[in-house]
Order: sequence, then structure tokens, then C-alpha cells
Amino acid sequence: MSPDTLVQIPTATDAPSFTSAEFDAYVVHSYARFPLMLERGEGSRVWDSNGREYLDFVAGIATCTLGHAHPVMAEAVTRHINKLHHVSNLYYTREQGELAQWLVEHSCADKAFFCNSGAEANEGAIKLARKYGHTVLGIDHPVIITANASFHGRTLATITATGQPKYQKGFSPLVPGFQYVPYNDIAALEEAIATLDAPTRQVAAIMLEGLQGEGGVRPGDRDYFQRVRQICDEKGILLIMDEVQVGMGRSGKIWGYENLGIEPDIFTSAKGLGGGIPIGAMLCKAKCDVFEPGDHASTYGGNPFACGVALAVCCTIEQPEFLANVQARGEQLREGLWAIAQDHPKLVQDVRGWGLINGLELSADVDITAPEIVKAAMAEGVLLVPAGPKVVRFVPPLIVTEAEVNQALASVRKAVEQISLEKSL
Repeated sequence: MSPDTLVQIPTATDAPSFTSAEFDAYVVHSYARFPLMLERGEGSRVWDSNGREYLDFVAGIATCTLGHAHPVMAEAVTRHINKLHHVSNLYYTREQGELAQWLVEHSCADKAFFCNSGAEANEGAIKLARKYGHTVLGIDHPVIITANASFHGRTLATITATGQPKYQKGFSPLVPGFQYVPYNDIAALEEAIATLDAPTRQVAAIMLEGLQGEGGVRPGDRDYFQRVRQICDEKGILLIMDEVQVGMGRSGKIWGYENLGIEPDIFTSAKGLGGGIPIGAMLCKAKCDVFEPGDHASTYGGNPFACGVALAVCCTIEQPEFLANVQARGEQLREGLWAIAQDHPKLVQDVRGWGLINGLELSADVDITAPEIVKAAMAEGVLLVPAGPKVVRFVPPLIVTEAEVNQALASVRKAVEQISLEKSL
């Protein structure tokens, strides 16, 4: 076959229908999928294989920053795939350097390491903290403290860092060197540090989310995080912030830590960084940049295609009107959810969040789960995602409009009213 010969690949419009049963016959069953075959998207909307339209308030789980088929991304994808899509990190590429420059200039970091996902970014942070513990702090067995109900990824190290046993079940032995404390509880944290203050086993880092996403959309307490920063400064401990879900404008600021009035020593990014193109980043201050050539690597990490698209996303979100929309739509969404909560006090317990990551918490006294609300909302034309058994998460694209938020709220209200009627609440 000639290198110039184009292979004819069926497209969604000319290929025979592909059913969920056929999908399940070939794909590992590691996801509990909703019975929906999505085929295309535009802006904050997606369409299924039957042509039905949905408002996408999942956005790839806080990943599709600019929504679907955004012109900025379409142009960047086309330009970079036609230029240079991948070479090894044996060489320099302008795109990786320019993305690193943007991230450093728009954060508290001094250096960036690129990978492919949030889990990989957190792996890099864990490795960096361990080496710092050994080489700078002189600790034989460095420990990283994380929070209960946290989520940091699906690799062996990151599920161990994740303070939720359900993600760890069946994968023991877990990676040693982690200890968990309650979130937003400074007394518990101080006690854990004191307990671990031994000649050979000491705390090298504290790893936290500014807002716990998978743990129920629980924002960090500002006073708590400022005290954590003070403790880290006093004891030489590194503060790692997992920004995978709340970073890149999702919180209404470029980085979630900005809502807490602190600066981390290390932080991680992924999800929204590439707007849906796979990329992750671990960023750090110069004082803890202890990696040397050979210490850490990623074949695809920092490839010019992903970096070029991510830089286009970054340059879009830095515009003042962009973050202003995130803040305004977040306030609008929370106000609307509170109105639903006030009309259904037996069903809804709380509404909370930052920017466009928000949670609707269901009452513990009713036998209704978040997936039930998600399914009911899907029937009304809105896609949502659970954050645990009792919290419904709202994470639309950051370009969502006022009219779309109002439409979503009206549909969610119908779903809640239908379930309340069925359950006689």
C-alpha cells in the first residue's frame, strides 16, 4: 500500500449502527455506563445515536473546558496535527516550552513536568515529594498525609493516596507511605504529624484537594488551609494541591488554591487543561525541583500536539470575561439549586461549590440516591454526574450560557418533582 493511500474508515453517518451490546462485547466492563450512546456535540450540548439533544452538565467530568467543537480547539487541533504531533522528549519542542511558560507565569510555580492524565500528574508529585523527603529532609521512610474522602487517581500509588476504601478494594497490597486524616480538621492533622515525628518515619508532604470533587463537592475551609500552609512552612513539609478537577478556571479562578489565599509547593493539573485532549502537568516551586534526568519520564508527556491545544485553551480562559462568566453562571446555578432545595426540603439537604463545580446533596433520611436523580434528569434532557451516593455534581463547560443554566435548572426541577411525587415526599 502506498503511504499516500487513504484508508476508508466508516464515519458515524455512514457506518452501520453500533449498539451498546456490541460495545460491551469488546470493551472491558470497568465502567457502569448509563444507557446512552453519544455521537456528537456542540457548545454545551450533545446528541445521542437517536438524535436526541442533551445539555451536557458533565463535560467529560469537568474536562471539556470550552465545551464541544469549539472553534479555538478545532483550529488548534488542525494546525498542530498538520505540523508536528509527536516526537520524543529527547528533543526540545516550542509548544511544550510555551505551555510551561504560560503555566508558570499564571501560577505560583517555577517549573512544569508534563504527562497524560491527572493520575500521572499526581504520581509525579508523589515521587517528587518522596525524593525531596530523602534528599532534602533526610527521611528514610517519608510519609504523605492525605484526606479522607479524597480522590487522586487510579494507579496503585494514587488509589493508596485516595482516602476512600471503595477504590482500594481488591488491589492490595497497597503502596506504603500514606496516612489519612479528616478533611478540614486541623486538630486531626496536627495530631497525625506529631504521631509520625520519628527519626526514620516522618511527614514529607501533605496532599489535599482545595475542593473535594469525587468526595462530595466539599470546598476547603480557608482558615484550615492557611493553617496547613503555616505548619508546612514551620516544619519544612511540602504542600501538594491536587488541582486536577478544580483548576483551569473551573472554580471561577484559574487555580482552586487561589480561593484559599495560599500557595502550594507542588500542584497538579489535567482534565480541563487540554479541554478534552489528554494532557496532565505537575508543577512545582524551584525549592523542591529535585528531579534529575532519568528520575521520571513519560513517552507522550509534553508532546507538541497536546501542548499546542492546551495552550490554546489556556489563552482562552485567561480572558477576564471568560472567568467572569464562570463566576456569574456559578452563582446563578447555586441560586437556582437553592430554590429547588427550599421547595423540596425533605429531599435536598445542601447546595455547595465554587464557580462551575457544584453539588446538590440529598438528605440522608430519604432512600433516594444521586444516580437516581441523574437518571431522572437524563430523561429530562440534562446530563449530570454523581459525586458519591448522595451528591449530584454539576460541572458544565465553562462557556455555558445564562439561558442554558436556566434550562438545566428547569429540567432538574422537573426531575426532582417527579421523584418527590413517586416517593410521596
